[in-house]
Amino acid sequence: MIRKATLKDVKEIQRLIKQYSARGDILPRSLNEIYDNLRDFFVFIRQKKVIGICALHISWDDLAEIRSLAVREDLRNKGIGAKLLEACLKESRDLGVKRVFALTYQPEFFEKMGFKKIDKNILPHKIWTECVKCIKFPDCDEIAVMKELD
Repeated sequence: MIRKATLKDVKEIQRLIKQYSARGDILPRSLNEIYDNLRDFFVFIRQKKVIGICALHISWDDLAEIRSLAVREDLRNKGIGAKLLEACLKESRDLGVKRVFALTYQPEFFEKMGFKKIDKNILPHKIWTECVKCIKFPDCDEIAVMKELD
């Protein structure tokens, strides 16, 4: 089941983020950041446990970012990430967002979902405020992908 995150999900969201951020796959997030952005998160629940997460962050007038997409390691490649991404894309459409992007090390996953690789430099400077928290800044090796919505 996919639903919007609630306060009781915060520690499980952070646990998944820590697992992937320790490897450098996604940006780390403090508890404070998760609480501040809780409304951005969707969670995938199975047997009352959070097994996947994905956040949709509005970046600009017609632009949103997919953030913190993570699925419990032992449950990857079962369509959970795709379902979480679809939930974010549906919310994007409902909000009137025209373009959704992600910075990722998994561009093939996003391409299967209709995203196309783009040059990071076309993204607004505002989105780079998160990047200063990354240990790889300013030498980012993530790949930018974007999807135009109907």
